[in-house]
Amino acid sequence: MDMVRLAIDGKEVRVPKGSTILQAAKAAGVDIPTLCYHEELDVKAMCRVCVVEVAGARTLQAACSQPATDGMVVLTNSPAVRKARRMNVELLLSNHPQDCLNCVRNQRCDLQALADKLGIRQQRFASRTKTPLPKDTSSAALVRDPEKCILCRRCVEVCHQVQKVAALYPINRGFDTLIAPTGGVDLNAVACVQCGQCALVCPVGAIYEQDHTERVWAALADPEKHVVVQTAPAIRVSIGEEFGLEPGQVSTGQLVAALRRLGFDKVFDTDFTADLTIMEEGHELLQRLTTGGTLPMITSCSPGWIKYIEHFYPEYLDHLSTCKSPQQMFGAVAKTYYAEKAGIDPGNIFVVSIMPCTAKKFECGRPEMTASGYADVDAALTTRELGRMIREAGINFSELAEEEYDEPLGLSTGAGVIFGATGGVMEAALRTVYEVVTKESLSSVEFTMVRGLEGIKEAEIDLKGRKVKVAVAHGLGNAKQLMDQIKEGKADYQFIEVMCCPGGCIGGGGQPIPTTNEIKQKRIDAIYQADVGLSLRKSHENPAVQTLYKEFLGEPLGEKSHLLLHTHYTKRGKYKEAAEA
Repeated sequence: MDMVRLAIDGKEVRVPKGSTILQAAKAAGVDIPTLCYHEELDVKAMCRVCVVEVAGARTLQAACSQPATDGMVVLTNSPAVRKARRMNVELLLSNHPQDCLNCVRNQRCDLQALADKLGIRQQRFASRTKTPLPKDTSSAALVRDPEKCILCRRCVEVCHQVQKVAALYPINRGFDTLIAPTGGVDLNAVACVQCGQCALVCPVGAIYEQDHTERVWAALADPEKHVVVQTAPAIRVSIGEEFGLEPGQVSTGQLVAALRRLGFDKVFDTDFTADLTIMEEGHELLQRLTTGGTLPMITSCSPGWIKYIEHFYPEYLDHLSTCKSPQQMFGAVAKTYYAEKAGIDPGNIFVVSIMPCTAKKFECGRPEMTASGYADVDAALTTRELGRMIREAGINFSELAEEEYDEPLGLSTGAGVIFGATGGVMEAALRTVYEVVTKESLSSVEFTMVRGLEGIKEAEIDLKGRKVKVAVAHGLGNAKQLMDQIKEGKADYQFIEVMCCPGGCIGGGGQPIPTTNEIKQKRIDAIYQADVGLSLRKSHENPAVQTLYKEFLGEPLGEKSHLLLHTHYTKRGKYKEAAEA
């Protein structure tokens, strides 16, 4: 590998040719502040916060975009550099609302932290007068606050390059530039899938999740309500980050304990209905394989993905599994089976989900999700929202003793746990489908070929003579590649897993900030660690699920399970022509 040698603040460093000054500085242990830069998005060099002094250069250079060259001499902390950085941040602040105490990102804001790091203690420049920009609250999942936007374009990059949705653009010019859907319309008027990846990369509070915490607090305070909560697989490996714990720490027991301290009547596990999903979805796949059904069958657990295909590939809705997501299955079971067993009026049961996903807020409001006669799920909280509630309640999360989930909807298997990582749904399904078809026990339950952060993975599984070709995609840009292959007749898969967010649910739009590839990998490793630590690792071996079928549902794909656990989807346009965007 070709290397270059340069000096940064008097320290010699060697880095691969093609590295930027920013990367060279990191290798040298020098911290250069950044704002618009994001390590997993294209370099834009918009904010000029990372400027450095390069010997021989006429002007200061942006470290994020300037290549490191052999013999280069760089100063990252000269008087000129410090003055320029402060000036750039002060100019940003002059155009930014001074209401940190009212902001959802207070004390967790990159701009706020940067101002503190640079020692900015007073506002030297008066805020320029401009027409107030209203918040966009049209979306079920997200809020846009253009007043707080610093035009870093991170949200634009992730929406265009990673997710291939292109719901956001820079519009207008000069001082009138803002980030919004084309034409300045609301998010609900375009094909936004509400995945929240924009919120995950936003350095300030310009876009964030719709807050469901107040409706949850109100339900918890209502003596007439029986409030139950379900926790998604990915939450147990990410919630600790909200309290300063290392990414990838498995905090299942502390999570359960914290939810009980908040006042929930029962604490259940979405992994239970992940196992139930595998029972339904696995048998649906087998039915399609044996009866000439529509193939490839595509998973339907990710609401952002469902909304994407409804907008961009509506002619392929028949390829989707008809199964509801585990979140919605849980709500349907809670308000029927659980209500019956507990002797509680389902109208008094309030179901809360803790999800790594912002699109779950949209999903629980879909009109199709009411087969029990009530909304399956009443409120969906992100990991970040739960973190805020725990802090507000004064609960010391890291000091909590571990507690167990309640039964019967708290018993789950390792197959349910791995739903949190890309490839997890596929692997869980294969563990069950293989044994149902072959009538043999797997010697190893680990299908490692569908694991990892590679954008598209494929494998061929031999079910004792019946070969099934499968594919896994995470991130909508990769999903688009697979859908285009199907459209062009180039795909010969029978089963495809798609997760809307990069990395799967562990990289969901409602997860702790930051969420980088390094952090995603740590969460994924923890997911598989949790799987290995469980005695039950196959969905069809979950005794509580077996009891559910025996006592209530009958059999997979039966009449009652079709009514409660399956659904249909809606063809949507790319722009709002009807009130269904």
